[in-house]
Amino acid sequence: MPPVDETPARRHPIRRLRWWIGGLLFFSTVINYVDRQTLAVLAPFLKEDYQWTNEDYALIVISFRIAYAIGQTTLGRFVDYVGTRKGLSLTVLWYSLIAMATSVVALFNTSVGALRGFVFFRFLLGLGESPNWPAATKAVAEWFPRKERGWAVALFDSGSSIGAAIAPMLVIGLYLGTGRQWWPVFLITGCLGLIWLIFWRKLYHPPESHPRISDAERAMLAADKREAGEGDASGERSRTRWAELLRLRQTWGIIAARAFTDPVWYFVADWFMLYLVQEKHFDPRNTLVAVWIPFIAVDLGNFAGGGISSWLIKRGWTVERARKAVVVFGALGMVALVPAISATNLFVVAGWFSIATFAYACFCTMALVLPSDLFKSESVASVSGLSGTAAGLITIVATYLIGGVTTRYSFAPVLIVGSIIPLVGAVLVLWLIRNPRTEAEHRIMRRI
Repeated sequence: MPPVDETPARRHPIRRLRWWIGGLLFFSTVINYVDRQTLAVLAPFLKEDYQWTNEDYALIVISFRIAYAIGQTTLGRFVDYVGTRKGLSLTVLWYSLIAMATSVVALFNTSVGALRGFVFFRFLLGLGESPNWPAATKAVAEWFPRKERGWAVALFDSGSSIGAAIAPMLVIGLYLGTGRQWWPVFLITGCLGLIWLIFWRKLYHPPESHPRISDAERAMLAADKREAGEGDASGERSRTRWAELLRLRQTWGIIAARAFTDPVWYFVADWFMLYLVQEKHFDPRNTLVAVWIPFIAVDLGNFAGGGISSWLIKRGWTVERARKAVVVFGALGMVALVPAISATNLFVVAGWFSIATFAYACFCTMALVLPSDLFKSESVASVSGLSGTAAGLITIVATYLIGGVTTRYSFAPVLIVGSIIPLVGAVLVLWLIRNPRTEAEHRIMRRI
């Protein structure tokens, strides 16, 4: 039986507490991405210092992706078992300490030694960061009614783009401010998660036992769960087996939504700076005026996707129809990567990438919210983790291929493929996602 969180005695309620919870999830994701992007921003300088090729850099990225893929499913399941509060506490503590420990690599004297050191620590970082999205999705399922989940997922997922947008300015500022030394940057950025943990441990408890939730908000959340076919969340439920989840077509629809979009985003997050420097021949210090634009576009896309789908639901659309409409829009918009190939102006390149990342974020927000829409609380993090693992495995293969293709040829084939695969993902979502019909589906799933 999962351990029960101990909560303090009931105190004066906090108005709209669920949005304070959403704010904490947002900051968790910001910090997650700052720690993750530290290496990507420093990549041009590290490549110069250690004489790495794109394939060497790809090995470091792949080590992170392998651990991230493993952790999404295994640790997503762990979060379902121990609960959101404890699960997210442990993951943030772990990856913050590992981010700080990465500075130890500066003690290695050879290029090969440094490469191996980064591979080792990035593997541990990926393992620690992997439960963030399953845990945040589970928190949204616990704390938000269906009509607000699009907004809530957009809020926490927008932290990825904000973190990625902040990272270049923060990291390069710290790098130059410390005399072009990279190791203090990892040490400083790693401290952010430890500060966040203080607020998380103080504020987060399940809504059924939270000492600061109002009676009206608690009743609203309970009524929404009953309407969706999920009883009182405080009751005992049997644990859903992996085989049961994998037999559901809806599980595979959610897997497709992530697996055919996330690799494109990770390409932008991990390679955009190198693309501008290597393919377009811009000075990395001069790209700061534009490199953040695609990441801000992701932030806007998160809220556009979540907001439009929530607005459509309020207008009378079913949850299923509203989510799928945004998925189609997002897949079509990602084709904007293709004209970036011929662009030569820094802001034009960033503009095309921004259209694609805006569209990606619309699609991705739906991919993230669908587990909380379709599955009952005890399976949300597990399904979300499965989809993350599938996305991670494809991203690993894609990263390996990107390293080889860009070293031997150019980034053009990568951009073309990246504009096509989301269209395949959208078709699969339209085909596989549906309301529960069988007895087995009704036992595990909600109606949308």
